[in-house]
Amino acid sequence: MEGQRPSVGNGIIGRWKTAWASRNSVKTFTIAAFFAVAFSLFILNGRQRNIGGSGTCNFPAVFNFGDSNSDTGGKSAAFHRIPLPNGNTFFQKPSGRYCNGELIIDFIAEKLGLPHLSAYLDSIGTNFRHGANFATGGSTIQRLDARTFKIGYSPISLDIQLSQFEQFKERINELYKEGVNSNIKSKLPRPEDFSQALYTFDIGQNDLDCAFKSMTEKQAIESVPGIINQFAQAVKRLHNQGARTFWIHNTGPIGCLPFEVLDYPQQHENVDQNGCLRSLNEIAHEFNRQLKDSVIQLRMQFPDAALTYVDIYLAKYSLISDAKHHGFANPLGYCCGHHRDNLCWRKKTSNGTEISATPCSNPSAYISWDGIHYSHAANLWVANKVLDGLVSDPPTPITEACHRSLNL
Repeated sequence: MEGQRPSVGNGIIGRWKTAWASRNSVKTFTIAAFFAVAFSLFILNGRQRNIGGSGTCNFPAVFNFGDSNSDTGGKSAAFHRIPLPNGNTFFQKPSGRYCNGELIIDFIAEKLGLPHLSAYLDSIGTNFRHGANFATGGSTIQRLDARTFKIGYSPISLDIQLSQFEQFKERINELYKEGVNSNIKSKLPRPEDFSQALYTFDIGQNDLDCAFKSMTEKQAIESVPGIINQFAQAVKRLHNQGARTFWIHNTGPIGCLPFEVLDYPQQHENVDQNGCLRSLNEIAHEFNRQLKDSVIQLRMQFPDAALTYVDIYLAKYSLISDAKHHGFANPLGYCCGHHRDNLCWRKKTSNGTEISATPCSNPSAYISWDGIHYSHAANLWVANKVLDGLVSDPPTPITEACHRSLNL
């Protein structure tokens, strides 16, 4: 009928439908808001957390590349045995280490439930079942040239260590294909272990020291990008070999090494509150900054890999800054040998007689063992800081380093 009003029933149904639609909208909005908040919290918490699994990684092996800070016998086997008192505190014999006891790489192995790494170059009594150590004292990231050779650094630079690793891996694959006996196999990693192993780096200190000894400060700073690029190429080379988990130490505060302080003129403006050399530490900072940037870029290039950047500098400088609080003596003192006279890692000849350096009575009171390398006690202190992820990016314990970080 023309002009007829809607019935009361139709009005109620219309209002009910409107109310229902409104409640649906509120419900939908509430659910959407819940998931949005939950996702935001996941992102915030996940920036430094891990994906691809959780829990202990159970690395079957460790392959290490580095210099004297992680050399467990490479240089000693290749050139000359490092004499007592090196090794005396922990091993009670020469151990191939520039230390009275254990190095950080030793504490890494212990943390992972593995034996200490045998040096790749050591042919006597070696067991590579759980990895190998390619580090040698005096090694650099850069290839040896006339400048580095003249200063006295090792010819076994990082690229040579990588070549040794590649040959090592190739030979093991060949032996397994040939069906070698179980006794030989028991001392070698399995072919599948290489993709599941942890690859550790502790190298770069000698590159910076060499730059300061042969260049101006400006030139030394300008040399850093080239050094970092060579390091990045090394990681890529290992990734091509199947490596997927990398634990990368930056370089420590080289301006705080006692021998470095003794070598450089004591200018007030170049000395910080701990007596360390600012100029040397500044180049270490720049090296570390660029190294961290490089690690970030490598993560983007290799999303299937896990790369942990470890701030060794922060851990070591924290110890130096508060040495007495942690039970150590003067952080710029050292226990063994005499600067430019009777070095702790080299025997001195007097009237045809070889004389070893005499250590202090209490090595555990010193951060520096010999003026260049850290003592067993200091290495243990630093290891306790770094292995639990306290100074790492991402802040991941080494036992969980195989899990890829969420990079946003």
